[in-house]
Amino acid sequence: MVNKPLYQQALNLLYEASTPFGFVAAVQEQDNYKRVWTRDGVITSIAALLSGDIVLIKTAKATIDTLFNKQHSNGFMPSNVSPKDGAASYGGTSGRADNPSWAVIGLCTYTILTEDYSLWEKYQQQLEKCFAVMDTWEFNGKHLVYVPQSGDWADEYIQHGYILFDQLLRVWALRLAFRLTKNDTYFTKAQNITNTITNNYWKTEKQKNAYAPNLVHQLKDASSNFWLMGFNPARIYPYFDLQANAFCLLLGIGNDQQNNVLLNYVKHNYAAKQSLIPSFSPTIEAEDADMNELKNNYAYAFRNLPNYFHNGGLWPVWNGWMAAALHTTGETNMALDLTANIHTANNNKNSFNECLHGLNNTPCGVEKCTWSAAGAIIAEQAMMHPEFKNLFNA
Repeated sequence: MVNKPLYQQALNLLYEASTPFGFVAAVQEQDNYKRVWTRDGVITSIAALLSGDIVLIKTAKATIDTLFNKQHSNGFMPSNVSPKDGAASYGGTSGRADNPSWAVIGLCTYTILTEDYSLWEKYQQQLEKCFAVMDTWEFNGKHLVYVPQSGDWADEYIQHGYILFDQLLRVWALRLAFRLTKNDTYFTKAQNITNTITNNYWKTEKQKNAYAPNLVHQLKDASSNFWLMGFNPARIYPYFDLQANAFCLLLGIGNDQQNNVLLNYVKHNYAAKQSLIPSFSPTIEAEDADMNELKNNYAYAFRNLPNYFHNGGLWPVWNGWMAAALHTTGETNMALDLTANIHTANNNKNSFNECLHGLNNTPCGVEKCTWSAAGAIIAEQAMMHPEFKNLFNA
């Protein structure tokens, strides 16, 4: 373990964020953060489950129970649920395309890690609805979900279309469901999505089995060093997506050559910063064309100035998943170093900030953000928990 006192501080924040209804996204009330969110709640629950703490595992169970209790009749999952009155929100201008996957991941990881099947047996119908609604979101039956703008965790960023991160979460959800059921339908669908990812999200000299003809000429602007963030009929997104690339490593999407190229890029990126790695890079600057789309996409106040928030900001939660991925690929020294930096970031001035400035590391998000603590716990437990790596295999 890198730093036992700082690890304990992360656990303490999860205690502070615990309610009878589950984990809230942040301890203080600000912009709806003091609610049980599907995405934040599941990630925090995974950290709690890996920690082995009995009290926190109980809150993880409550989180999953609360979220599935509020599933919409059409199958999509709530964005968040108020612990005060049980009121559920299903998104703002657009819904959350990543939440059905996160919900299934939460249900499955709880069942696997605790061997308590009570939630699994209770929510089988709801699990099927999660998969069914994602099938309809393909729109064309070609194995990729179409994600609306503001439709996943980076809800004030510019991406929409076939965003890689959301496809990977669906693969993970299907693999976990197959592990518990041995239902070949889940395995086959996961494999079909994986094949579609490998054929379309890595730049090659000659693109085979391209998802659409327009992608062939669009990919000339993509990097050959990492997995493509996403594409839509009009464009690709050439930015490095930390989250998606971490999950490509965790899920074993790439071959050895691709993994080596990606890991070299990540090492170079990390060496240049000697800090946390930005969630999206390079930063969109004021004069860049993408700033025109970025600058009006916010709910309460514009936060995506250069090197802030989604736009080049440093997020402890996603760095935690990358540290975990580095450990599973044998890059232990870098994983340890990055984990130490996550602890440092979480204890920088205002403790456990949501994110930090991409250049000077000053806090620039909501304080006492629960999944920032979860990122540190996941990074640590990836190196200690015997079951961690197995969670990503079918």
